[in-house]
Amino acid sequence: MNITIGNPASAPQPLGPYSQVARVDMDGGGALLYLSGQVAEGDGVAAQSRGIFEALSALLAAHGATLDDVINIRTFMTDLGDLPAYAAVRTGYLTATPPTSTTVEVPRLFRPQALIEIDVVAAVRAA
Repeated sequence: MNITIGNPASAPQPLGPYSQVARVDMDGGGALLYLSGQVAEGDGVAAQSRGIFEALSALLAAHGATLDDVINIRTFMTDLGDLPAYAAVRTGYLTATPPTSTTVEVPRLFRPQALIEIDVVAAVRAA
């Protein structure tokens, strides 16, 4: 097993001093990708969600994966009343078999204007 942690140059860079992707290459091929929580600018949860899924797509693409490879998604929202707007965006991006999922309401996120933060785990098949 080999672990690589970093920030792909082809994807949006992090807002702080942290790594956005941990890649765990498995013996025998394939890999697990652990992506840090993503936030995005925008007016409202729908706009922020679209920005987040675009950032997640870029991070996954840098490792040869897509949103179809996501096996787990965790969503942190400042208001669960916005869940329908988020769900509408999410179903447009996650079109394969739905991944395992956790969604929780939190009092705030690290950026005051952030309404939602999402992190994912993806499984990349062996070439």
